[in-house]
Amino acid sequence: MRSSRLLSILLLLQTRRQLTARELAEELEVSLRTIYRDVEALAAAGVPVYADQGRAGGYRLVDGYRTKLTGLTEQEAAALFLVGMPGPAAALGLTAETSAVELKLLAALAPDQRDRAGRLKNRFHLDMPAWYREAEDSPYLAQVAEAVLQDRRITVLYRRWEEPREVERTLDPYGLVLKHGSWYVVAAASGGVRTYRVSNILALTMTGTVFTRPADFDLARRWQEHLDEFDRRRFTGEAVVRVSAGLARRLKDLSFPLLEKAIEGAEPGPDGTVVATVPIESVGNAAAQFIRFGAELEVLEPPEVREEIRRMALSVAALYPAP
Repeated sequence: MRSSRLLSILLLLQTRRQLTARELAEELEVSLRTIYRDVEALAAAGVPVYADQGRAGGYRLVDGYRTKLTGLTEQEAAALFLVGMPGPAAALGLTAETSAVELKLLAALAPDQRDRAGRLKNRFHLDMPAWYREAEDSPYLAQVAEAVLQDRRITVLYRRWEEPREVERTLDPYGLVLKHGSWYVVAAASGGVRTYRVSNILALTMTGTVFTRPADFDLARRWQEHLDEFDRRRFTGEAVVRVSAGLARRLKDLSFPLLEKAIEGAEPGPDGTVVATVPIESVGNAAAQFIRFGAELEVLEPPEVREEIRRMALSVAALYPAP
């Protein structure tokens, strides 16, 4: 514990150039007496640290002295990939490790590189959840992450969308993916390698069994295969729609990428309207998506979607009869 604190003091002084004993104590959450003893220990070990007296004084290193980047723990090495991502790091239980590895990385940089790194940190921020939604609450995320890192088998009670809703699964978790504020675990189960939403885990037990990860497993490639498979199952047909000129101009602001992509490059008619073919998930889903555009979008095909929109429109009109 003390060796880690001594290294932290050394790296803090190398990174920030000068700090008072009180600032060091607050940073490391220890007493002033502990800081005094630690600085004496650093000096006794040959580290050229000295104190400037006076109101603007503090501890500093001899100009030009630099230590090498050393001492990364296993957890800090994992946190290296999450530097600059405090939200995901905190969710995975790696807040302290992320702070430690960031400090070590900054200390290894030359002064001009360190200044640039500071500007980057203060001028770029990653916010993962999409608009109009909060990040999901995933109480078992840290345990899943631990199982992923240690190749530990887990047993979970999982809530799915079809009956039976709650099922028990034994998983070999290969990796975690964060998409739009939602965490997913890619894991091997009895039916093969599948993807599970971490927020749908209702209970989790670490079995203590170590599994063998396939040597050729590639998380990024498997996730892309999952996305491709999801799209193949998701879209069951197509709809031909006529989009008004006004709606076509506003589509970029309306969060409907499928329709936006469908009208790209389409030749407008004499009245400015655009006819496009859009993939759909189902009749009901398509009708619900299209009806929100009112008279600015007309479904030309298939007739089932036209009829469903007509039924929905009549049911809404029945709620608002003319006075």
